[in-house]
Amino acid sequence: MILTLLEIILLSILAFCLLVQLYYVLFIHLKLANAKIEEIPLSARKPCSVIICARNEMANLEQYLPTILNQNYPEFEVVVVNDRSWDGTEEFLEAWEKKFSNLKVVKILDNDKFIAGKKFAVTMGIKAAKYDWLVFTDADCTPASENWLMDMQQPVNEDVDILLGYSPYLKRRGLLNALIRFETFFTAVNYLGFALKGMPYMGVGRNMAYKKSLFFKNKGFAAHMHIPSGDDDLFVNAHASKYNTEIRLHQDSHVWSEPNRTWSGYLKQKKRHFGAGKLYKAKHKFILSLQIIFQFLFYGFFAGCMFLSREAQYIAGGILLLSIIIRSFVYPKLLKRLNYGDLRWWFPILDILLFLFLTLNGFLAMFGKKKVNWK
Repeated sequence: MILTLLEIILLSILAFCLLVQLYYVLFIHLKLANAKIEEIPLSARKPCSVIICARNEMANLEQYLPTILNQNYPEFEVVVVNDRSWDGTEEFLEAWEKKFSNLKVVKILDNDKFIAGKKFAVTMGIKAAKYDWLVFTDADCTPASENWLMDMQQPVNEDVDILLGYSPYLKRRGLLNALIRFETFFTAVNYLGFALKGMPYMGVGRNMAYKKSLFFKNKGFAAHMHIPSGDDDLFVNAHASKYNTEIRLHQDSHVWSEPNRTWSGYLKQKKRHFGAGKLYKAKHKFILSLQIIFQFLFYGFFAGCMFLSREAQYIAGGILLLSIIIRSFVYPKLLKRLNYGDLRWWFPILDILLFLFLTLNGFLAMFGKKKVNWK
């Protein structure tokens, strides 16, 4: 078997891309797969405030708010911010506020004096909260158990300012649902794995917590109030460190969420997130960009090798197979741990589909319309 110089170069680049890919698999993701999951504490130590922002979410609030209000936790309040809703949310919340003593409703009216958006709503909710420890979720979310707050409560270690939780999407039929859940899985594996390694760079507002004092000490969202997204990941990116951040993995502390049902809705959601990522710290943008670029190069050079000699094709196929085999010892375990066990044997196919979708989405985000609203 004699390979040409071009074939040797292309196969060498493909092999190097695999090595970079395996850095993330073996040094970041494997660490999360092997992490010990602590048991949920049996008792609560300090009171907390749960913050939920709602804009025309009456149906979701009616279905999911009871699971928040009836948490197994001795002292907590639920602050729901009604952000200019017109679907009956106001009347619903007024009635429920009379029934539940731990429910506090904050109402935002249409007004030209402030910048409308979720960050303003979150800020109003934080200002109204009476406790320092704040737990965040969304109106279309439901905790996996009544012990959710027990695990998301303020840690004994007073130096911990931020807790990063996990929020899987509910299983529905169709390719879109599988793709959304798989993308959410990889996002979670990345941000939880890097946080475990001492480099927290983001969190998701569907399930996270931090101190009210941390928020106001750092002037809230002032640094990025000009973009619609980032009330969760940009705040964590700016203020989380290996010393003040912990993660929570116990299945009882997961928060389930309704996924998008349409491709257009999912594209809109990813477009918002794409805009926030541009404001990450330089070191985080570098390491995340490196991951995406080398994934792109890996599949790109593999496709290119398919136009070479049969011998080169066999070697390229062997490199791809080696990648799948190594990842097969990591991702099925993680998928099961993160409530996506039904996807564990489909991950090689979903990985390629997700790569193609995110490439398309990145292109659309760069050349599409810039204005994106949160609701």
